[in-house]
Amino acid sequence: MTPHPNLLRVNQLPCDAFERALLPVLRHHLNDYADPRLASGHRAFVVAVERWGEPIGLSVAFHLQKLVRAILQCRPEGLEFHDPLCLDSKEAVTDDERLLIDMLHHMRRDQTARARDRVYQITDGRMDPDVIRTGLQFAQRFACGVSGEMRPRAAKPILKVVR
Repeated sequence: MTPHPNLLRVNQLPCDAFERALLPVLRHHLNDYADPRLASGHRAFVVAVERWGEPIGLSVAFHLQKLVRAILQCRPEGLEFHDPLCLDSKEAVTDDERLLIDMLHHMRRDQTARARDRVYQITDGRMDPDVIRTGLQFAQRFACGVSGEMRPRAAKPILKVVR
């Protein structure tokens, strides 16, 4: 599918590079739920591991899979998304994709009112506790640092002898 010229582009999303990189993983998960015969869910994990390495990538893909499943419980008709393998629509974003990325963007920054509004929109007016819980779990695991990028886990404190 060739994207409409007026669609929002990925680089126009008001989010950081980490959040933009979630889009292909989300698309593969959505594609897997739309047609399980494609086994696109497996590809979501592969893409995430290629992007962030095994420890982070597997966790990203797992948490996003849980979030997509929770959202689809509220939206059984599914979400509108671009084919993750289509090069023509790779840089375009549907309204549902934008809402989902925007919801995670606000949750990662603890912007409660805006995150709540996006949850309401992405779930067609339901403040579903599973969507909120899984979104917040993702946001807590991959919270933003000062630069707006993914914050690494805190290192263990090192004891030093001071003389």
